[in-house]
Amino acid sequence: MKSFLKFAFLVLFLIAIVLGWFVLGPATNFSEKNKYVLIPKNASDKNSILKNFEENGIINQPLVLDLLINLLGDWEHIKPGKYEVKNGQSLWSIARQLKKGRTAEMKLVINRLRLKEDLAKLISKSFSPDSVEVMNYLQSNDSLAKWNVDSSTVFTMIIPDTYNFYWDASLDKIFQKLHDASISFWSKNGRENKLAASHLSKIEVYTLASIVDEETNYDSDKYKIASVYINRLQKNMPLQACPTIKYAMKDFTLTRIYEKYLTNPSLYNTYKHKGLPPGPICTPSPKTLDIVLNAPKTDYLFFVAKSDFSGYHHFSSNFAEHNTFAKEYQKALDIYMAEKQAGKN
Repeated sequence: MKSFLKFAFLVLFLIAIVLGWFVLGPATNFSEKNKYVLIPKNASDKNSILKNFEENGIINQPLVLDLLINLLGDWEHIKPGKYEVKNGQSLWSIARQLKKGRTAEMKLVINRLRLKEDLAKLISKSFSPDSVEVMNYLQSNDSLAKWNVDSSTVFTMIIPDTYNFYWDASLDKIFQKLHDASISFWSKNGRENKLAASHLSKIEVYTLASIVDEETNYDSDKYKIASVYINRLQKNMPLQACPTIKYAMKDFTLTRIYEKYLTNPSLYNTYKHKGLPPGPICTPSPKTLDIVLNAPKTDYLFFVAKSDFSGYHHFSSNFAEHNTFAKEYQKALDIYMAEKQAGKN
C-alpha cells in the first residue's frame, strides 16, 4: 500500500511539474522580441482568437490557454484591442493579461507626410479606424472645427513626433493629443513672441515651413529660402515655389518643372496664385518651423540650385544675377539629362 501511495504521489508530482511547465514556462514560439495579437471588437468566438494566436506563431499550446482563460473567467469578457506578447512569456501571464485587459500602447510615428491619404494609411495601420474612416474625418470640416482647422489646414496641428495610443483610440482622442502637442510646441522657446514679430499666423508659418522643407535638406539654405519667401510675401510677389507645383500635380517624383505645369489651375500653384497656398504641402520638421520663425533679414528675392548638383543654392536680390545662375543650372541639367538618356549616368 505504501509503495502504491509513493508511486501515485510520484506520478502526481510529475504531472504537476509538466502542467506547471505548460502553464508557467515559456510558451511563445517566435524569435522576435515581441509580437502583437489583435482581438477585434465584438469578438466572441474563442476559436478564431486562439487560431490567431497559433497561426501567428505566438503560442504552442492554445488548448492550455483556453483552459486558463476559462478558469480565470470567460472569453466573452475579454477586452478587444491589440495585446503585446513578449518572447518567453508564459501562458499564465498571457491569460492574466487578457483577463485584465492590459492592451498594448501602439506608436504613431509621424515624420514627413504630404497627403491626407498618407496620414489615413499611417493611422489605419496600427489603430482601429480604417483608412476610409480616417479620410472621412480629415475631409469633414464639421469634424475638424473643434480643432480650429479645416480639411486644407488640418496638417498644421501636427508636429512630427512619436505619439502613443491604445489600438481602439477614437479619432477624436488621437487628434486631441495631436492638438495638445501642437499647443505645447508653440508655447515653448519663445515661439509665440517670434510668431507675433513675424506678423504671420501659425497656419501661415506652418505652411511656409512645409514649402521650405520640400526645397532642401540643408539647414543653412533653409534660412535663406525662408527669407526669400517672406520677402516675396511682403512685396506681394508670387512665391513661384516648385514644390507647390509637385503638390498640385500630385506627382512628387518630378525633377524638372516645365512651363506646361505652370498652367495648373490648382490653388496650390504658387506661380499662378499669389500668396501662400490654402494649406501646407507636407508636415515640416519642428526644426524647419523654428528656421522660419528665425529667418534672417535679407534682400534676397530669388534662388536657384547650384549647377554642381550639390543640393545647395545661389541666392540673388536682382533678376539679372538670378537669371545668370539659372541658365548655368539649366545648361548643366540639360547635359546631365542627355547623358542619362544616352546611358552614361
